[in-house]
Amino acid sequence: MSIHRYLLLFCLLSGISTFSQDLEEPQLKEFNAIVVNAQDESVMESVHIVNLNQVIGTITNEKGEFSIDAAVNDTLYFSFLGFKSQKIRITNDMFKFKGTKISLTELAYALEEVIVKPYQLTGYLEIDVKNIPINNGFQYSISGLNVSYEAGNKSPSAVTKVLGAILNPADQLRNLFGRKPNNMRKLRKVKADDHIRDLLATKFDREALTELLNMDKLDIEDILNNCNYSKSFIRTANDLQILDAISSCYEDFKVLNRKK
Repeated sequence: MSIHRYLLLFCLLSGISTFSQDLEEPQLKEFNAIVVNAQDESVMESVHIVNLNQVIGTITNEKGEFSIDAAVNDTLYFSFLGFKSQKIRITNDMFKFKGTKISLTELAYALEEVIVKPYQLTGYLEIDVKNIPINNGFQYSISGLNVSYEAGNKSPSAVTKVLGAILNPADQLRNLFGRKPNNMRKLRKVKADDHIRDLLATKFDREALTELLNMDKLDIEDILNNCNYSKSFIRTANDLQILDAISSCYEDFKVLNRKK
């Protein structure tokens, strides 16, 4: 074989290797844009932006500007209180042309009738205290374990529920965690990003959490139910508390799974 053929073969193999690396590791670039109010084009400060693919977050400055690392086809998630959340997919053109504007639409709330009827108060403290419902969700710690468990109430059966959370058969959780193992691996990345944690701490609708973990609300509830978290906790906790609960449950599941 002549030297020219060797060179041609070498070039072809090098090109294939470079192409495969590009497919495996998309090139990250700095993406810059401005977030504005769709109604009046005013800039929006402190909007949360999360790159769902790279699991990193940032917020807009006082001029509505933000910068975040992204690759072509990455999806950015925008969230701001009182505005409809938005997802934008990054394109080549968005990198080429500066001054990209992302518009968020304000939510419209139609309050036809508001009925405030939490409790029937009598004015007598001893009677009213008995009529106010108590949140029965409590966290329990067990000596030797560095995590706590939400057990529901301070009754003798609560201890059984705590033990159940630890000794829960792994088969049930394997079905839930095993559906999307790659997404469950995002948990540590999500927990490590302060901007994402700040966003989740303000959310109670599970919307951002379902986008980050690529799971629906029913899967999240199933996981927490199988880990013996109470209905009151699942219903009232913010998204960050839910994330920490899922993470704790997932770490315990991995330990139990290794022992089987």
